[in-house]
Amino acid sequence: MICGLSAIAVGQARPLPGPDVQQTYERLLPQIEQIPLFDHHAHPGFSDDPDVDAMAAPPGSAALRERDTNPELVSAAKALFGYPYDDLSPEHAKWLVQKKAELKKQRGNAYFPDILDKLNIEQGVANRAMMADYLDPKRFVWVFFVDSFMWPFDNQRERSRNADEEVYIPLQEKMLHRWMQQEGLSKLPTDFAEYLKFVSRTLEDNQKKGGIAMKFEVAYFRSTKFSDPNREDAEDIYQRFVAGGIPSKEEYRTFQDFMFRYLIREGGRLHLAVHVHSAVGIGDYFNLSESNIMNLENILRDPRYSSVTFVMIHGGYPYDRQAIWLASAKNVYLDSSETEILLYPSQFKNTLKLWLETFPEKITFGTDAFPYNDVLGAEESYWLGVQSSRTALAAALAEMISTGEVNEAQALQMAHGYLHDNAVKLYPGKVH
Repeated sequence: MICGLSAIAVGQARPLPGPDVQQTYERLLPQIEQIPLFDHHAHPGFSDDPDVDAMAAPPGSAALRERDTNPELVSAAKALFGYPYDDLSPEHAKWLVQKKAELKKQRGNAYFPDILDKLNIEQGVANRAMMADYLDPKRFVWVFFVDSFMWPFDNQRERSRNADEEVYIPLQEKMLHRWMQQEGLSKLPTDFAEYLKFVSRTLEDNQKKGGIAMKFEVAYFRSTKFSDPNREDAEDIYQRFVAGGIPSKEEYRTFQDFMFRYLIREGGRLHLAVHVHSAVGIGDYFNLSESNIMNLENILRDPRYSSVTFVMIHGGYPYDRQAIWLASAKNVYLDSSETEILLYPSQFKNTLKLWLETFPEKITFGTDAFPYNDVLGAEESYWLGVQSSRTALAAALAEMISTGEVNEAQALQMAHGYLHDNAVKLYPGKVH
């Protein structure tokens, strides 16, 4: 019996890494840096472009690493633009703003592809309100926003809930009117069936324009707990309030719950992936408990949506430990964007290690690059997201190799999957 246990123990993973971790990390990192990336979530664009997002950022607290005092941002500016200073003081930052302006003028539509080339990003998602002419469609694929279809009524009460919603809700109203304009509507249909046709037609047209997925930011506006109302109830609410009046909170939620599920069903019909913001958000009134990714379990495990590809954007952080178990469903994937910016690599590697040890084929890389202002643009956040992810990934895999969980060949296969292959497989013929 003892001999049998000893034989089994030879192949058992060890609980503690050995002294070889640093050496293994240093061997892995250069190989990981050579892997071309597919960025599954970003908001590329210039800071004066209003279509970078369907929302705007209200005043609020920022985590330490997201503040413009982060010295890593100086490293980003040096690596991308040859920035000659060691700080981002207003006087020195003028050099960076001028340098970017010169390159934009010189390179034109090649400006952002140049950034991707420097970071070995083969292709990336542009999660934007509308695509921009200056983004090369060969390098950027579109993911469009659909929350606005859930807000067609008088939103006076919704706007007044807090200062964040005073910013968010009018932008959803604006987005809905842009979709109406796109589809040739001067006003919303009075008939609910016609409203649903308008929604479906918008999705179809956006897909024809190159859209590969729809995106929900719903956690910013309301709870992510969705009931399952019938069409008759949603139709009754629409008919009573589309021309005016304010539905009760319960009535509005019923209508929105129906529309959320309708949009998901349409995603399945059209083979459009469904991306959902699933992590902590900006602003002072973001409700973390109401937006907990586990609220979506009844949606993700609903057999009616088994043909829908769900991507949980930002990986549910800070509920990332729970989130990976949602990926046990064959059609659910996690994206790590934002998490790798909120967390330093020393901590982010623990998240990646847990995910790699659980469902490595279901996790995808993203930067969440965003143009915060003229100085700190999408360029610097691209750099930070890429560097954080590559180093954290190498560290996580080095530990897994040291403890005997995987060999080096398996580790590099996992790296290719996370950084590129897992996401690309979700969009056959549409991305590379």
